[in-house]
Amino acid sequence: MNNQTKFFGTDGIRGKVGGNQINPEFVIKLGWAVGRVLTEKYGKSRVLVGKDTRISGYMLESALEAGLSAAGVDISLLGPMPTPAISYLTTTFRAQAGIVISASHNLFHDNGIKFFTSAGRKLSHEVELAIEKELDEPLLTVESDELGKASRIIDAAGRYVEFCKSTVPTKFSLKKMKIVLDCANGATYHVAPDVFNELGAELIVMSNEPDGFNINENCGATSPALLAKRVMEEKADFGLALDGDGDRVILVDEQGKLLDGDDILYIIAKYYKKNGNLFGGVVGTVMSNLGLEQKFNEMDVEFSRAGVGDKLVIEELEKRKWSLGGEPSGHIVNLNFNETGDGIISALKVLEAMVAEQQSLSIIKKGFNKYPHIIRNVEVDNPREIIGSKKLQAHISELNKQLQDSGRLLVRASGTESLIRVMVEGENPTLIEQVATSLVSIIQDLSK
Repeated sequence: MNNQTKFFGTDGIRGKVGGNQINPEFVIKLGWAVGRVLTEKYGKSRVLVGKDTRISGYMLESALEAGLSAAGVDISLLGPMPTPAISYLTTTFRAQAGIVISASHNLFHDNGIKFFTSAGRKLSHEVELAIEKELDEPLLTVESDELGKASRIIDAAGRYVEFCKSTVPTKFSLKKMKIVLDCANGATYHVAPDVFNELGAELIVMSNEPDGFNINENCGATSPALLAKRVMEEKADFGLALDGDGDRVILVDEQGKLLDGDDILYIIAKYYKKNGNLFGGVVGTVMSNLGLEQKFNEMDVEFSRAGVGDKLVIEELEKRKWSLGGEPSGHIVNLNFNETGDGIISALKVLEAMVAEQQSLSIIKKGFNKYPHIIRNVEVDNPREIIGSKKLQAHISELNKQLQDSGRLLVRASGTESLIRVMVEGENPTLIEQVATSLVSIIQDLSK
């Protein structure tokens, strides 16, 4: 029996708009298949549907609505909302599932469909397989009196803003903070400013005018250079860049220096440990910097690496009964508050530590030094085939011998794009540059 999913990647189903999956025909069938799985498990079901700000979201939202209705499932439309908000609202509305139409940090020509269970978690592998099994069946519409109804939730944004504010102490205030916020022209454009304004910050907002095409374009967590420049120009205390769907964040300190997910994990874990709120250890991924692992060892904090993707981070947290984990990309999972990565809440937790310790971001981050680190993305048509080649594996083995105990390398296929990601880190910057260049060269040769 084949246990591999055909359409689902590391974070739902994603691709180019108009491609094999991200098109109206497939998405109608996908909505129907999800509806079939839900009704088989729960009977009459309700699904929350939200999206980011891509122009294709209108088309895909309508297609999903049609498919779900044909399966007899009621639909509650949220409009543009961050991914973590949909996770949260799915649980508070007691819905049987939540669906997010988003390609996260990708540009507008991509889109995707992500799913949450009634508990606000990503789908299990077994449920993904069940949905794909239904996709192979003919689409049969339920009787007219059983069709699903669609409605719109008007106060969704306000509910999520209040939830974010509830994650910090009641008397917590940002009145003495000047903050620059980059919304990536994405799903947080209308909620993130309200959170920080209502907590009292002097706020400067960037990239909060989505037009359907400018999501993640030279802005947000994947392009924080303009944010860093603005922080310096405004003499701000703190900068944060969210990505297109709001589940990840990159920070900028008052000196204009970038802080990624490893830095954020270190700051939160250190603050929690000092206050007795670190339950167990911290989960990173195979991409987490070796320096973070060493620093946690010094702090007597257990550290475990999961595969790439917040779903795998959460699985490792559950297995160990821990609450804090994340990825260098800025995707931080804090199970004390939400069931998935949340960029706004992650930033608030760092700000909470800064206010409590009365320290700037550059000072509170001190003590953690990363190993020199290189990431290269190589575009190829057949990533998994190349990674499985004996020639590449032999080359990797030889390069590992060169690095010995002073560094490490990782070569993996992207779960969302046709890329092979190469990561090399170590004590010697010249050596890791040579290793990365060598790996990219052989991958390019194998792809010809």
